[in-house]
Amino acid sequence: MGEQNTENYENQLQESRRYWNDLASSFDDEPDHGLRDPLIRETWTKFIKAWLPPFNSTILDIGCGTGSLSVILAELGHKVTGIDLSPSMITLAKEKAAVQGCQIDFHVMDAAFPNFSRQEFDLIVCRHLLWALPEPNHVLQRWAEFLKQNGRLFLVEGFWNTGAGLHAKEISEMLPPSFTKVSIQNLSGNPNFWGGEVSDERYAIIADLILE
Repeated sequence: MGEQNTENYENQLQESRRYWNDLASSFDDEPDHGLRDPLIRETWTKFIKAWLPPFNSTILDIGCGTGSLSVILAELGHKVTGIDLSPSMITLAKEKAAVQGCQIDFHVMDAAFPNFSRQEFDLIVCRHLLWALPEPNHVLQRWAEFLKQNGRLFLVEGFWNTGAGLHAKEISEMLPPSFTKVSIQNLSGNPNFWGGEVSDERYAIIADLILE
């Protein structure tokens, strides 16, 4: 980035951080965020478990929010790292993990430029965030560097009635060629994911990485 672009980007980060800090206390009120309803939590747990790598894998939860998915992943026996731009979200995530007795490594970090070692994780999970990041095609390339050989990317995204979001085809076309066996799962038709019927496009993309 040039100096001007870097300054603009930092300003955008600060604005985004303030926005999510302000929303943190009410974030879990959304049924698919807090997963407080046992049926919704069970639905997400079963769906995620079906696509998880073997027991005791290393998993990075990008944009973890208040840590609802991070806790599920940890309870299923995996070593989980969660990152989020919002310190308030991370504080709540740590509290949630502690209540559930889960050991999760949480960090305040920019999802577009995570700071990890190459080939550190077996799985990257990201839910409802990629669409909001600048240059998502470049973001996906950076994320791919953190996956081990035969690692897996698990994205939950959508294109909402507000006009925000990304279509599944857009993301599948952005994926670096090293991702193979790409599967797109429609999630719109099952209200148990969302706490009610939805009419917009919601889906999961699961892609495996083959390193040369």
